[in-house]
Amino acid sequence: MLKKIDKVHKGFSLIELLIVIIIISIVYFLGFSNIELSSNKAKALTPLNLKNNILKAGLFQGDATLLCINKCSSCYIREDINSPFEEFKQSIDLKNIEAYTLDSHDSIQRIDYGRYQDKKICLIINFYSNGSSTQIILKNNRAAYFLPAFFDEPKEVDTLEEAKELWLKNSQLVSNSGDFY
Repeated sequence: MLKKIDKVHKGFSLIELLIVIIIISIVYFLGFSNIELSSNKAKALTPLNLKNNILKAGLFQGDATLLCINKCSSCYIREDINSPFEEFKQSIDLKNIEAYTLDSHDSIQRIDYGRYQDKKICLIINFYSNGSSTQIILKNNRAAYFLPAFFDEPKEVDTLEEAKELWLKNSQLVSNSGDFY
């Protein structure tokens, strides 16, 4: 009669399985709850992710200004016009960036921002509470980048002239109010 009981009791009971799952879950949550995944880390600021990273970082509530010095190897951010600049602590990949705009005759014009803390400013971008920013063209030794003020994503192009064409096209779309919708 003992042999029949052993044959019937071959597996684990439901209660035993639940206890094992609970123990494994507790060990997992205690051991791994404070570990951050590397995919959640902010990527270094580049011309293509600059606007998204600043807006998603939650460093400000309304308007903000990003200012970069030392050939764009050091950046500072301020929450509004009356706030002091504070060091931007995320990694930055904007070295040797040159900033350009279009003048009133649609000619490409290099921007000279002046100095901050007795160092030459290479970049200033304003971010606004409506999600817009300063429209600007950036250039480094690899490419040129058009950063639109509204809606569209930054674009990488080969030359300043191509970036200028994107600027003019973007300006025309904005002036034709219904084209974005």
